[in-house]
Amino acid sequence: MNILNTLSNLVQQTAFMNLTWGNYVMIAVALVFLYLAISKGYEPLLLVPIAFGMLLVNIYPDIMMKPVDSSTGVGGMLYYFYTLDEWSLLPSLIFMGVGAMTDFGPLIANPISFLMGAAAQLGIYVAYFLAIFLGFNGKAAAAISIIGGADGPTSIFLATKLQQTELLGPIAVAAYSYMSLVPIIQPPVMKLFSSEKDRKIKMAQLRPVSKLEKILFPIIITIVVCMILPTTAPLVGMLMLGNLFRESGVVHQLTETASNALMYIVVIFLGTSVGATTSAAAFLNVNTLKIVLLGLVAFVFGTSGGMWLGQLLKKVTHGRINPLIGSAGVSAVPMAARVSQKVGSEADPTNFLLMHAMGPNVAGVIGTAVAAGTFMAIYGI
Repeated sequence: MNILNTLSNLVQQTAFMNLTWGNYVMIAVALVFLYLAISKGYEPLLLVPIAFGMLLVNIYPDIMMKPVDSSTGVGGMLYYFYTLDEWSLLPSLIFMGVGAMTDFGPLIANPISFLMGAAAQLGIYVAYFLAIFLGFNGKAAAAISIIGGADGPTSIFLATKLQQTELLGPIAVAAYSYMSLVPIIQPPVMKLFSSEKDRKIKMAQLRPVSKLEKILFPIIITIVVCMILPTTAPLVGMLMLGNLFRESGVVHQLTETASNALMYIVVIFLGTSVGATTSAAAFLNVNTLKIVLLGLVAFVFGTSGGMWLGQLLKKVTHGRINPLIGSAGVSAVPMAARVSQKVGSEADPTNFLLMHAMGPNVAGVIGTAVAAGTFMAIYGI
């Protein structure tokens, strides 16, 4: 009899006896994400840890359990990873790594790129007002809208700063999913707002940028942007610090650490903890569907905004700017710039737009951080 009771207790403790239909749906979604990441190569560095965190929390919800007593209690393993998200540490460290890996030279050589990066933030503001129309409060609408910047760390940063942690899972998953789908979503929009003649426009080679310019740029941007919007300091400041590591030429060890070891450690923590926020109870609801749709709208309008300004600048410069590079202003570095190159080379295989597109691409990163800082200023954070 004791053996039967033991076996019965063991069976009752298995996940099979405790999961809901929603958990099984989320497990299936996690498996789809893993397939897309591993088989199709869609942002595997992000989707693999996110999908696996999603898998774990829907099999064993206690892995995200909050300590009952914060001073002595023990919480779930991924809860502590998630706490680093709530403290805004991980998104800021990601930005430092991005800065250490990115060459700001194309943006410095062609400052007009700032305008295209700014125009591509249109999707954020369109999504913000649509979210309010759909019934979200102002803070929730702001947190959702930042998906339009195609910048996962900034989406997480703003959601936590605005205390919208209940929406963090859907927002982060939507942001990273759309980032991975840049090569699929953007080309139809780019072709819709450009002719084949436009796509064949060849741009003049960018001027050489001196080392002094590259060193001064992150310092000046930090002072100017953070003086105007101090709330952007954790993101813009870390982005520029990482870039200063790279361009100063005197801290090779810090550049290497920020762009490699530290970056990948942070991605593991960030990805698994974000995935672990997508329990069935938190994810499977009408609001999640609204967020996913709003993210798509934001992304399409962001791409369109960059293209529209690109068309305007083409006319102003008498055809010296290819409007395709405006689409790279949505921030997904460097994938959006590669998509601009790909669409341009389809029209003319000898057309090389990658370095030109990197200008709006980098400007988009700064622009999305500024948009996040603007929302924090509006809501007094």
